[in-house]
Amino acid sequence: MAGRSACEPMRLKILQALHARPLTVGEIVDATGATQSNISKHLALLASSGVITRHRHGQFVTYGISNPLTLKLCELVHKELLKQT
Repeated sequence: MAGRSACEPMRLKILQALHARPLTVGEIVDATGATQSNISKHLALLASSGVITRHRHGQFVTYGISNPLTLKLCELVHKELLKQT
């Protein structure tokens, strides 16, 4: 995992959205309420650091969590960071 960068609030929202199943960018936008360009930027960083996977299905690309423990770890880090503020 890419350390704390994966646990940034919007990236955590993305990981939470991906928890149940792989999603397309549009589905992630709907789940998070963020813009497509913002989501795409975060997905590129998460994919390049190996936190999420990317699979092409025809004209669609779905994103999924590469390791199920990633979300749990990020939730724990986020919780601890909130305690420190």
